[in-house]
Order: sequence, then structure tokens, then C-alpha cells
Amino acid sequence: MSYAIIRTGGKQFRVESGKKYRFPTIVGEAGGSIEFNDVLLGSDGKNVKTGVPTLSGAKVTGEIVKHGLGDKIIIFKMKRRKNYAKKQGHRQGFTEVQINDITLG
Repeated sequence: MSYAIIRTGGKQFRVESGKKYRFPTIVGEAGGSIEFNDVLLGSDGKNVKTGVPTLSGAKVTGEIVKHGLGDKIIIFKMKRRKNYAKKQGHRQGFTEVQINDITLG
């Protein structure tokens, strides 16, 4: 079972071939291909390779499935006895990516 740890959107994700993942919004059209070159760690099932800080020549390729918005979260602020209450909602954008290939270089 090969996997890789990549960095995108300021976060780190453990990805495997053939699975779908939701990353923070990435520029690109649905159906287009995407390549992640910021690979921090990779494994082919037997050997584990680590980068300092990234693996040179390693890449993870995938296909953009769709863009969307996550579940709504509610931000509610209130100060008692001050007649102050503020309610605000937020939906974080995401990009769903199907991982096709992991190359460790």
C-alpha cells in the first residue's frame, strides 16, 4: 500500500492512490488534472522515504472532481446585559480531488 504526505493549502494530507480527498480550494476546472510537487514523505509499502524538507523528484498527480462549499458553521457572539448579539455563518470552500498516481522519484 503506497501512500504519500503532501502539503497544500497550508495543511498536510496523507493520500493514497485511487481515493478522493477534499482539499482547501485549488485553482482549476473540474475534470482537469493537478500535480502536487510538495511531497514531504512517501512509502511504496516496504520502504519509507522522507524529505528534507521535501522529496526531490517526487510528485502526486490527480484529477479535480468538483468544487464546493462545506457544511455551515455558526459564529455567535453575545455580551450579556449590553444588548449585543451577533450571528454569522460561514461555509469554507473545498476542492475534491481523485488521486491517480504517486511517484516517489
